[in-house]
Amino acid sequence: MLRFLLVLNIFFVVSSYGQNYGQKDPVFLTEALSSHLPKYKEHADKAYHQQNIERADFLFDSLVDHCLKGSRLDNFKVKDLKKEPVNLVDFKKPIYLMTYASWVVPTEGEIPALNELAAKFGEQVDFVLLFWDQHETAKKLAEKYHKNIEILYVDELQNNSSYVIKNLKHSLGFPTTFLLDKDKRIIDIRRQVSHPYGIEFQKSFNLNHDSFSEAISLLLINDSSQYSQNLGEETAL
Repeated sequence: MLRFLLVLNIFFVVSSYGQNYGQKDPVFLTEALSSHLPKYKEHADKAYHQQNIERADFLFDSLVDHCLKGSRLDNFKVKDLKKEPVNLVDFKKPIYLMTYASWVVPTEGEIPALNELAAKFGEQVDFVLLFWDQHETAKKLAEKYHKNIEILYVDELQNNSSYVIKNLKHSLGFPTTFLLDKDKRIIDIRRQVSHPYGIEFQKSFNLNHDSFSEAISLLLINDSSQYSQNLGEETAL
């Protein structure tokens, strides 16, 4: 009951974005953030200041579950490693999108776990890693990742007027993972696995692998469900 009242206090009313996931014209993520982010940040900043990580995590999950799920990620423009512009609409499969920066140190087993799953599911899912960094930095970091992972970058020195870019980076922090269906609707938004540095590699690998696998399964199940629904509608016609 206390948590339910807390959600009401933060967001005033439970948003219909997630509940109306099947709507043809969902709101864009930037619209949803504009409506709900100020109140969320007010409470989240207080929780972090008090070092109440459990509450901060709960607030983040509540924001995602009640206000952001079902919204559509804006069609932002970034660049690939050839410095060619890339649009979000260029990707046709469900998308596993991770936002990152060079100064964020991955946990020991993170990249190997992601590479293994990208090799296995690359034909079914578009794996996209978006670095908030300069081209040369992103190009160097790309060497660590499997070829099925599309490496993109945003150099903010050249994109400092982009409203979408600022929203995507500065609103939810990073690293952050966005799970998107084929229509670019948000299925979920997640933080990366966190564990103490220095634990043995296999333990780190397993933690990351389990987290990535669960998210990829969610994408595939959602895609299969959408396919069945569309097939049913076509059959009815």
